[in-house]
Amino acid sequence: MTEAATRRFDAADFLRDEGDMATYLTAAFEEGDADLIRSALNDVARTKGMTALARETGLTREALYKALGDRGNPTLTTLLAISKALGVKLSVAA
Repeated sequence: MTEAATRRFDAADFLRDEGDMATYLTAAFEEGDADLIRSALNDVARTKGMTALARETGLTREALYKALGDRGNPTLTTLLAISKALGVKLSVAA
């Protein structure tokens, strides 16, 4: 019996356009889990390209990787800069 080849799941592989990215981020925000939101932002940022995102936000690639990494905790300023560069808007609903 041969072993099945597996590879780590990466959501970024399935985010094909801005609609997919917006839907993915919306679902993450609806969960209300900060780690999930940070992880989803990381996936979308990698899909867009960290170098391009760094250029658009004015942040360094290292700062982006740190803020969106496993132990990251992006500030509101960073979150707003990333959201703007990704072309998504944050909103509040009651």
